[in-house]
Amino acid sequence: MICVSIFHRLTKSSSLLLLLNIFIICHSLTSGQTPTNKLVKVKEIIPDIEIELKYSTTDNFTKQILYPTNTCYLAFGSLENLKLVQDSLRNIYSHNGSKYSEGLGLKIWDGYRARSVQYRMWEIIPDSRYVADPNKGSSHNRGGAVDLTIIDFSTKRELDMPTIFDFFGVEAHHENMDHPDHVIVNRELLKNLMTNVGSFSIYAEEWWHYKYPPSDNFPLLDFQPE
Repeated sequence: MICVSIFHRLTKSSSLLLLLNIFIICHSLTSGQTPTNKLVKVKEIIPDIEIELKYSTTDNFTKQILYPTNTCYLAFGSLENLKLVQDSLRNIYSHNGSKYSEGLGLKIWDGYRARSVQYRMWEIIPDSRYVADPNKGSSHNRGGAVDLTIIDFSTKRELDMPTIFDFFGVEAHHENMDHPDHVIVNRELLKNLMTNVGSFSIYAEEWWHYKYPPSDNFPLLDFQPE
């Protein structure tokens, strides 16, 4: 009703272009938006992001292929915030004494994870420090967690980080400073952008793991991507 009222008041005195802009704004306000907890393909929102799902290969702590596809999903709210981080990195052409002709970018190692996969992981390593108890569920099972790193966008080479993905030890902890200076700077760049720009929260024992806090209230899912 507000938009209709504005439209009638401005019809006689406003240009067609102004009226068209008002219509577009009103349409965006009144049309339904994607729910923040809806699973969406990452590439649909962030086409230029790199994806290498480790659990679609044997290059992970289980040594098993747990995902049937390399297609990554996240909850829509997570993706909106992650896009802000990707856009910020794409505009960083100089970092830590190195030049990046096409800026930096993100590479995702894991996103949404079916709950049935969580049970399989728990059977292999029933240690809640590194694998969430499937009875309680993981943020990954809600589409609200993402495991990732930073790459040189032009070469797709990963920047040096403290450890490899899924390293279970103190070397992967955010507070561990026993690393070369340039590695700590890279880790801090990821942390600062993910927390300050993307509003994600960290997991203290895994430098690569970030959570979209509202996902705590999202449902646990067992959707199997194809």
